[in-house]
Amino acid sequence: MAVAQQISETNPWHTAQHQFDEAADMLKLDPGLRVILREVQREFTCHFPVQMDDGSVRCYTGYRVQHNINRGPAKGGLRFHPDVSLDEVKALAMWMTWKCAVVNIPYGGAKGGVIVDPRKLSPSELEHLTRRFATEISILVGPDRDIPAPDVGTNAQVMAWFMDTISMHKGYSVPATVTGKPVEVGGSLGRTDATGRGVMICTLAALEHLGLKPFGAKVVVQGFGNVGSVSARLLEEAGCTVIAVSEDYGGIYNPHGLPIRKLIEHRAREGTLKDFPGIEVISNDDLLRLECDVLVPAALENQITSRNAGEIRAKLIVEGANGPTTPGGDEILHRRKIFLVPDILANAGGVTVSYFEWVQDLQSFFWSEHEINQRLETIMQRSFREVLAIMKEKQVDLRLAAYLLAVRRVSEATAERGIYP
Repeated sequence: MAVAQQISETNPWHTAQHQFDEAADMLKLDPGLRVILREVQREFTCHFPVQMDDGSVRCYTGYRVQHNINRGPAKGGLRFHPDVSLDEVKALAMWMTWKCAVVNIPYGGAKGGVIVDPRKLSPSELEHLTRRFATEISILVGPDRDIPAPDVGTNAQVMAWFMDTISMHKGYSVPATVTGKPVEVGGSLGRTDATGRGVMICTLAALEHLGLKPFGAKVVVQGFGNVGSVSARLLEEAGCTVIAVSEDYGGIYNPHGLPIRKLIEHRAREGTLKDFPGIEVISNDDLLRLECDVLVPAALENQITSRNAGEIRAKLIVEGANGPTTPGGDEILHRRKIFLVPDILANAGGVTVSYFEWVQDLQSFFWSEHEINQRLETIMQRSFREVLAIMKEKQVDLRLAAYLLAVRRVSEATAERGIYP
């Protein structure tokens, strides 16, 4: 593979545009609509100072990107990670547009990020960085404009600081400014597990489609953060056997199965999966090659590429992360008849319950966790059936089917609204 091709394959923005182009070609999308939807609408870059605990000052770079807001306010997470880039944030914003459209909730796509390793900051430094970044992008966000949420490197506490900062600017509490907050300040029950629960629902639906039973199905989960750990726990509860999980340094493996709840407790206590008894240490690369029924990539982008897709030995891949498979990897998986549930469907549980949280905040009326989970299951199962029907009708893979549904919905909304002025 040429160097230029390698660079293109690992650039998430190129991946996002390639995936859109495939759907646009098949839909015979109007050239004007294609021009609009192929680019982001707004991209905001800021460089802001943060005073550290020792009195020194560091400057950080942050982004907020809005891809399309024709179906409603912009919605998307905030990522704190050393590898954040503008192209990554643009891709994530575009994927959010399609994700919201697939599950048919009234949002457009956005994303934000700061180039930082939050693990190297003290709690007070993390709070200062969050509040300063919130202030920088406050000109864009708000309950009826752009609603951030947690993502890689951020959590409910970060969202509470963010919401409080915006509220201080306004002079009154604005809980619907962000989602993924603690329940005590307007968060929704069920939000923490929502993305992983959506992955579980899609996995069980895909297993049923393939004629496989969940009981005893061997599952490998790459990434053991919020999405990966919840997916693993819920799949284990559904009868699956989780044989391997990993974090950024690598993973652990036991062919007879891992005790997921004990692993979660161990990681919460020790901060790592290392030294858990009765396991075999395995690299992230080797973990992806394990023979299994279900592979859940729930880490970062570009994990399954043209270089390793030929070595994947899973029957089913369910994308818990955003953009874990490149177009080159997709092509090989499709050729090998490995069934894949794409990110814009599989991990849409998070934004769906974020939508529930936003609605609850706006009306100041909150639902039970049972109601939340029921509503989520109804939406995820309906969306899976709709995408599966398109897959069968058009004789395409599930990713392209999901894109056909999403791009059609967004393009129709864009065409109806027209171009102002």
